[in-house]
Amino acid sequence: MNWIQDIVNVDRINMDALPRLTAEQTADRLGVKLETLYAYVARGRLSRQRTADGSSFDPLEIERFAATRRRRPAHDSGHSEGRPLMVIETRFALIEDGELSYRGRPVDELIGEPFETVAHWALTGEWDASARFDPGAGLESARIAAAALPAAAGDRDRQLVAATALAAADPLRASLDPAVVASAAERLVAGMVEVLPTSASRDGSDGSAGSLARRLLERLRPTGSEDTVAADTALLNAALVLLLDHDMAVSTLAARAAASARATPYGVVISGLGALDSSLHGNASRAAHRLLERVADGTDPARAIADAVVTTHGPVPGFGQPLYPEGDPRARLLLGMLSAEPRHERATAAVDAVAQVIRDRTGAHPNVDLALGALTLALGMRDDAGEVVFATARTVGWMVHALDEYAQPPLRLRPVGRYVGP
Repeated sequence: MNWIQDIVNVDRINMDALPRLTAEQTADRLGVKLETLYAYVARGRLSRQRTADGSSFDPLEIERFAATRRRRPAHDSGHSEGRPLMVIETRFALIEDGELSYRGRPVDELIGEPFETVAHWALTGEWDASARFDPGAGLESARIAAAALPAAAGDRDRQLVAATALAAADPLRASLDPAVVASAAERLVAGMVEVLPTSASRDGSDGSAGSLARRLLERLRPTGSEDTVAADTALLNAALVLLLDHDMAVSTLAARAAASARATPYGVVISGLGALDSSLHGNASRAAHRLLERVADGTDPARAIADAVVTTHGPVPGFGQPLYPEGDPRARLLLGMLSAEPRHERATAAVDAVAQVIRDRTGAHPNVDLALGALTLALGMRDDAGEVVFATARTVGWMVHALDEYAQPPLRLRPVGRYVGP
């Protein structure tokens, strides 16, 4: 019976008797540098005791803190080769403490920078404020191929066709040299924008002036006042930066698997586009746009939500993100920019009305899909425009992952099947 008493009296154990952790042990447990550990202490997130031998930390407090963080220490997963748990080390996007950063820089510090500058830095490691993406050779063939699609084709279909046409025009398409891959990525992203039809092009202009965000705005919004173009371009630019990369999404896994097999950079992007074409992933903003539009047009929020759930056969579109229990920072940033513009009150009021119902019923927070749906609604775009914004931005992220994967042993992401049939 002694073992029963041990269980019953476990809460009487003197927790102060547990050995304390040194700073080095604590940093190793959390998988951070000592500088980061002391930054947590300075911000009041962790406590420490100072002795003649140095700082020490409460192991139970450290375990509780570790459980709230997204990042895991290196020794917890090891240098996984991608199987059997598919833990893949990444070097660009980090989700930690409910925030997203790129190579250690919080995204809220990057959304005001030109997308081309951030994307070029992601691809090459070089910060170039004057970076500009041009499609180069193959654009005309891509436009012809896109124009030959059926009338029911969408802009995402045009982007997919453009990737194939631009690949065919690139004599170095099979090169895996990092500089060549980065250059191909920049041309491909530009081509995926330039291949889309614009009202300007119908008037005889090629619509190729300005930043990539400006060019994309001209293609996704049929009309727009000149005095609002700068502000709307800034909104779209921020969305592109926020969507550039994010953990190991399904489309990113598809892109890395293709790169593991040494697919060309264009093949990597085509793989990613295939996985992105899903109502549970890249197309989720379309349902969010439709939901917000109904509320903005006067439908009762609860009724619109109920209808959306029936239509999607799943959760309420635009809410919940398991990596951010306290709310998606990308949504917070983008919705914050929208609400700062009084002319977007129709869209932001719809967001507030829907969010209030969901918060009262489930406690879920808006995610980036809702923010993207609100953005496309506010800017007068079609309900599928968010898919194009997502695909354009994430193409850079896939290429960043491809560059990383090309440096790894080939075919390391080939899983092992287990037969469970008759």
